[in-house]
Amino acid sequence: MDAATQPRMGLWFHLAQIARFVFWLFLIVLLVLMLLGRDATQLQRASLLDQFQTERKSRVIALIHRQENQSILGVQVSSYINIEDSEAVLRAIRLTPDDQPIDLILHTPGGLVLAAEQIAKALAEHKGKVTVFIPHYAMSGGTLIAMAAQEIVMDRNAVLGPVDPQIGDYPAASILKAVAIKKERASDETLIMADVAQKARVQVATFVADLLSRRMPRKQAEELAVVLSEGRWTHDFPITVQAAKEMGFPVSTDMPRLVYDLMDLYPQANVKRPSVMYVPMRSPGPARQGSSSEAPPPVPQGAGK
Repeated sequence: MDAATQPRMGLWFHLAQIARFVFWLFLIVLLVLMLLGRDATQLQRASLLDQFQTERKSRVIALIHRQENQSILGVQVSSYINIEDSEAVLRAIRLTPDDQPIDLILHTPGGLVLAAEQIAKALAEHKGKVTVFIPHYAMSGGTLIAMAAQEIVMDRNAVLGPVDPQIGDYPAASILKAVAIKKERASDETLIMADVAQKARVQVATFVADLLSRRMPRKQAEELAVVLSEGRWTHDFPITVQAAKEMGFPVSTDMPRLVYDLMDLYPQANVKRPSVMYVPMRSPGPARQGSSSEAPPPVPQGAGK
């Protein structure tokens, strides 16, 4: 090797070592910042829950499923009601005195029927008043849980949803309809799925009827249970506040401001640009001479989360 090239190779070697050190240092700092940011958000959530709990003298439980705006290496994970959720909620209910009210803040697309039924049953059997707060939506299993409450507080634009069971990727009602159309031409696998679908519909309808019969006549509860579980609508059909009231649900729209503040601490996944913008309105007050009437600039929602 030429003696002149040795210093040059040594320089490149040292530069590579420095680059590797900088990369790992950057990665470690990034992970630490993410963990610290997540801890700070958790502290803010806990503070709001404690404030809400103190004001209402209740046990406050938050069951909120969203994509967090923080992720590791860009991987976002969608969440739904699962067995871990039911274990945690049941533990919170078990640690609550029998006569103490329970407030459940619910925001979910649904999830496992078993987990939702466990939570609903535990809430229904709690002796203290149970109130469910729905700031945006509680679909499928979320609606099943809401049925266990003595009061359902919804945002005026929030929605519930049908509770018709899903078998794999398909609605139970659609599987049964496909078998009815194809008859003997249906495959063995489809016939097996249809058998499971029929059992699932009966099981869900029976459970819903048992929940609803706690506050309405049994016959009415059974009829409403069939409406909600038979699959007459698509699974994402929105049951509005007005529709829920007409069905007999104990719905009000007196949503506390703290619930919205808590939801702000559960942001959706980051996007490269804000998808919603609005001009904040100033709080009304007495007009002052010389005060500016110029509106503040638009504030992008989600850009800084």
